Amino acid sequence: MAKYEQQVQNAMERLDQSLARLRDLIKRGENANAIHFMERGELKDRYEDLQNIINISYNGNYGARGVRNTGNL
Repeated sequence: MAKYEQQVQNAMERLDQSLARLRDLIKRGENANAIHFMERGELKDRYEDLQNIINISYNGNYGARGVRNTGNL
């Protein structure tokens, strides 16, 4: 499996785990905690991680300064 595919798979697994935690919070009636979990907590972070991986794949391979990695010059 390619590095990108592995990163996406790992991010999807973490997102799935967070969704299971959200389900448990809702099931226990902890709605305020569930909302916090979604808006400012782990679920938001997991979604953003996955979104960043996807965005980077569409925008190309950029280095730390936001400059496209040109390889050997």
